[in-house]
Amino acid sequence: MNKPSSRSVAQLAGMALTLLAAGCVVQPQPVRYVAVQPAPAVAVAPPVVSVYVDPPLYQPPPIAVAWAPPPMLVEVPTPLPFQGAIWTGGYWTWQGSWVWAAGRWAAPPQPGYAWVQPYYEHRDSTVVFITGHWSAPGVAFIPPPLGLSLAVSVAAVGVVAGLAPIGPQGVFVPAPPGSRLGLIVPAPIGTPPAVVVSAPPVTNVGMRVQNTTINNVTNNTTTNVTNITNINNTRTVTVVAPASATASGRPFEAAVPASAHLAAALPPVVHAMAPVPASAKPVAAFMPGHPSAAPRSAEAVRPAAAVPPQVPTASAQAHPQPLLSPVAAKGAEPAVPHPAPVQASAEAPRREAPAINEQEHRPPPVDPALVAREQQADAARRANEQKALHAQRPAPAPKEHPKPAPHPHVDHPPAPHAHGEPPHRKEEHHG
Repeated sequence: MNKPSSRSVAQLAGMALTLLAAGCVVQPQPVRYVAVQPAPAVAVAPPVVSVYVDPPLYQPPPIAVAWAPPPMLVEVPTPLPFQGAIWTGGYWTWQGSWVWAAGRWAAPPQPGYAWVQPYYEHRDSTVVFITGHWSAPGVAFIPPPLGLSLAVSVAAVGVVAGLAPIGPQGVFVPAPPGSRLGLIVPAPIGTPPAVVVSAPPVTNVGMRVQNTTINNVTNNTTTNVTNITNINNTRTVTVVAPASATASGRPFEAAVPASAHLAAALPPVVHAMAPVPASAKPVAAFMPGHPSAAPRSAEAVRPAAAVPPQVPTASAQAHPQPLLSPVAAKGAEPAVPHPAPVQASAEAPRREAPAINEQEHRPPPVDPALVAREQQADAARRANEQKALHAQRPAPAPKEHPKPAPHPHVDHPPAPHAHGEPPHRKEEHHG
């Protein structure tokens, strides 16, 4: 048997090493790229500013706002304080930002005046707004015409703009408490915003407020503004929402009183309580071209309360009505006292005065002779001034004593004697 040559052995060893090396090669794994979707931007509700508003006595001019009002807040009205009182406020108004106009009972400023609910309209991605106000007898509300050109109101310093209105064009009210920011609820003209307080929160478009028919007469008004059914003389409205609009995923339908104080008193689904204003003094309603009168959020917000205080309006104070009764006086909230200034306590630790260098603050020595000469010169100057004053003063005129008035002397004629008797003669006594 022939032995393998060294060459063949070397070839076999090389082939074995090649095969071994080929079997140990590790193939790299392909790189997989995962696309990370950014988190959806969530609008954060700004801090709530709550104020009392002194409503105008006429329909104010409309203003345009770039973003929608926040969802409604819960504000439970107090009992009716007197006959004829009207619940005003309880809605979002504009003061350089959307601020909460706190609700309160008020008497009409004049007999026959009616309360007009605030007006919100979605028009060209902006909100056309008219604040709540008083209306004189026989004066009807006039919606802003479509051809009206309005400049968007400038926000106050430090205010962050919100979302543009999300919903159909036309008249609306803010969304229920706890709803997604920007959503609006179409509603007829004159609808109190409080009708949606008892409705569930919404996360999508779809909730709406429908009018009802009373005594077989539907109160619809035809104007040049879309979705402007008027609810005057309407006792109830119907709030409707499909399952796709509510946060719970369930459809909703309920009849709600068309009166603001009755609708606001219904139990809410989300207890987003309205804060109590920090000041009982009402602010003037916003007017275009005038600076806003609402305070800053840090100065105007107090902890939320279920029952806000009742404060009489300034107009009701200026025009007292015969409707005011002793019950009204009891229901009115007293003025908020101003806190007394804090006085320093006697037990408070006193700050130690810094050490004073007596050598630096010691007065320079005074020459006694110089002081004596200055005192003599000052005494001489005063004496000369007294002499000059007496020389200029005129001598007093002699006092004239008034002469006594002469006593009037009346000569009385002798009285006639009866029966011709001679007058009595003075008897002479002879000694």
